[in-house]
Amino acid sequence: MAGLLAMVRQRDGTGAQARELATGSMASSKRRQSDYGAKPGWLARANYRFSNRMQALRAARARPATGFVSQPEPRTIGSQARGRQLLAGNFLFAGFLIEGPGLSIWNLPMPERSFEQALHGCTWLDDLAALGDGAARERAQDWVFGWIDRYGQGRGPGWTPDLTARRLIRWINHAILLLNGRDRVSADKFFRSLSQQMLFLVRRWRATSPGVARFEALTGLIYAGLALTGMERYVPRAAAALARECELQIDAHGGIPTRNPEELLEVFTLLTWATAALGEAGRSPHPSLLAAIARIAPTLRALRHADGGLARFHGGGRGLEGRLDQALAASGVRAHATEGPAMGFVRLHGGRTTVIVDAAPPPSGRASVNAHASTLALELTSGRRPLIVNCGSGAAFGPEWRRAGRATPSHSTLCIRGYSSSRLAHAGLIGGGAEMLADAPHEVWQKTELGDVGTRLIFGHDGYVATHGLTHVRELELALDGRVLVGADTLGAMTATDRRRFDAVMARSHHAGVAFDIRFHLHPEVDAALDLGGTAVSLALKSGEIWIFRPEAGAEMSLEASVYLEKGRLRPRGSRQIVLSGEVSDYACQIGWTLAKAQDTPTVLRDLERGEPQIDE
Repeated sequence: MAGLLAMVRQRDGTGAQARELATGSMASSKRRQSDYGAKPGWLARANYRFSNRMQALRAARARPATGFVSQPEPRTIGSQARGRQLLAGNFLFAGFLIEGPGLSIWNLPMPERSFEQALHGCTWLDDLAALGDGAARERAQDWVFGWIDRYGQGRGPGWTPDLTARRLIRWINHAILLLNGRDRVSADKFFRSLSQQMLFLVRRWRATSPGVARFEALTGLIYAGLALTGMERYVPRAAAALARECELQIDAHGGIPTRNPEELLEVFTLLTWATAALGEAGRSPHPSLLAAIARIAPTLRALRHADGGLARFHGGGRGLEGRLDQALAASGVRAHATEGPAMGFVRLHGGRTTVIVDAAPPPSGRASVNAHASTLALELTSGRRPLIVNCGSGAAFGPEWRRAGRATPSHSTLCIRGYSSSRLAHAGLIGGGAEMLADAPHEVWQKTELGDVGTRLIFGHDGYVATHGLTHVRELELALDGRVLVGADTLGAMTATDRRRFDAVMARSHHAGVAFDIRFHLHPEVDAALDLGGTAVSLALKSGEIWIFRPEAGAEMSLEASVYLEKGRLRPRGSRQIVLSGEVSDYACQIGWTLAKAQDTPTVLRDLERGEPQIDE
């Protein structure tokens, strides 16, 4: 490619840090790994690609739609900042930044499959539409019609059911932008491609994995079937299938098997889009669809922090800014946040402070491919400022960071040194080298008591019983005004059987004791410093709030480096973590701690400073 100006900026060389986080603690389960072979997964993937190719070529010969039944309204939210970056030739997808001023998006070098998939999903159309000026319109049209010319005959990596559905929704959402100023020949080409992609989806949606991909495929079918002339006959079956998926995948409490809050938001958003499209076409949504939306809404409200962002657990992030508010408003559901556990998470709130705890067993089986060993991990947000966080998903930064982000040391909870509360097992039948969680906690419990400053919640899990005979118990008590969080973490052998197992561990280590760490990962914008002669850590937020972290006397405390893994960035962000270290040598060890606002911190602060932009240089 003569004159190629694109330069792939690889992730910075922090793989060693990722390995350090994950080493030993997420070791694959040998017992489970042998259950899967590589060959069945390879055959399934080959058959999947062949079937996609055949149906794509078949769809390319279909009779096209001639236009829209009604003028579509955009429903997706984009970023003006990302739109400007695209116009400047800066393409940031899947953790890679390619600089190619003046290049077509389809002429870029493809550093990784995930980068290529992001391009073919066409979610970048949301960002160009958010910018909305003449240059953005021209770029959007060039790239979309460039895709049609290059891949529209059923060839290329974009012909998978999930990518096709994502692309269909964006093209229909932004059809006015894409057709503005184009001639009839271009319009016919556009509608022909939409028809081909929809018919491909009609034949291949069942090949998607249960969960977000299938919800997206069926929503895309409904969306396109209602919008395109002559395609209405496919809508009833797609709507019925979507209702069945709601019954199968969304439980009675509004949760999904993956327990990923951001994924739940994506499902909820897709369902509200499908409901709105059906309603606008004069069709009544299936009762199961409406019931699923009504169940999910209060669960999502319980999973959001005081700043409006979602809790970051099991591969999920905070969610696109504005997406949750828009989806809740569109749903019309006014229910308050779920009381008690919501999808296995417990939310404490007082004043302007929220604490969210992972208080259920992690996902299992296929649903655990992106799950984390985060049992009893917590996050704390004060007003608009996250304070205690989990590192997050490292999937955007390569396999080492992905694995490191799943390990227990990457979460704000207790971890026996060298172990995670769940381990990994290869899942060859799923394909792609995926690893599921195995040897996970079976019993995760909680109870409520009346405490000294508020309601005390006591949690426990048995993730270390099989290996060490030890149970982790975490106590949390948040004051009614949200200014004090009192906690205690205990690691102990609870039963006679557990004590015998612990004695065996001690004998093998020549009574060296079982070392453990309690980690509190801090958001990158928190300024942390040891205080009071090393007996406390002062935490300053950009809002002006000062929090003080103090362990009980005798606990070993250190302030160490950490990372914050955030989608939409080129590399992990450096951060800090508070680490309390202890050792179990006599059946039990407890470490108490307190996180409280400094006494001179006002109850209410004007916090008007905006966060820094998503893209780092």
